[in-house]
Amino acid sequence: MVDAQAATLRQGGWASYGAYLGLGLAILALVLLASGPIGWRAGWWHYRFAFTWLMTYSAYTAIAAAIISVFTLALGWPQLDARAMTMAGLAVALGAALTYVPWHYNHLGKTVPRIHDVTTDTDDPPNFVAVLPARAAENANSVAYEGPEVARLQRAAYPDVVPLLVELPPSEAFERTRDAAGTMPGWTIVAADRAIGRIEASQSSLWFGFTDDIVIRVVAQGRGSRIDMRSVSRQGRGDFGVNAQRVRAFMAELRHRMG
Repeated sequence: MVDAQAATLRQGGWASYGAYLGLGLAILALVLLASGPIGWRAGWWHYRFAFTWLMTYSAYTAIAAAIISVFTLALGWPQLDARAMTMAGLAVALGAALTYVPWHYNHLGKTVPRIHDVTTDTDDPPNFVAVLPARAAENANSVAYEGPEVARLQRAAYPDVVPLLVELPPSEAFERTRDAAGTMPGWTIVAADRAIGRIEASQSSLWFGFTDDIVIRVVAQGRGSRIDMRSVSRQGRGDFGVNAQRVRAFMAELRHRMG
């Protein structure tokens, strides 16, 4: 097997070496990117190390893999056999995909506000109760609302994050809200207190396993009810827009259920 690979490299010359090098760098980029969440979940390093260093160097390595492989295919294709061409093509595709991930996060970081607390009521945000022990065990961010500056940033970026007003009594509005919360993908309902109109839930991300907490408040307003929601990350100053997306998704589901 080793002799056959050596013969292939000698026959293809520099182009074959380029194909092997490109694929090797692409695999290294994949290992660097994957090790970020694995190490964070295992407690080997802080998530900032994963984002700042591992993801960054994964991107550089992936770019190098793609560039080397493109040049290998463009300039050395007459010297490449089918296996080497396959490796170079795979390295281009893998390098491009692995370059996209860090670029996507960097782009999000520049286009969404650096906040981790989003609510439909910035004057009187719903309060957390049931999830507080879990947050304390994780040494999470405080749930104290940070005030006017966060509210200003949220309104500028997410003007559509607003309360839902329905023409239903609070008891019925609460039941429909609880049913909707129970159908949201990935949500774990922590508490549902009909007497005070509060529902609390949590959701963890698939990649890093970051947990965000959700609280929904249903109160009487006029002849109907007002439904507010708040979504807060346990870790980090920014959330890449995840909390706003969660609020939007739930409110859209709730509007549909309310008719």
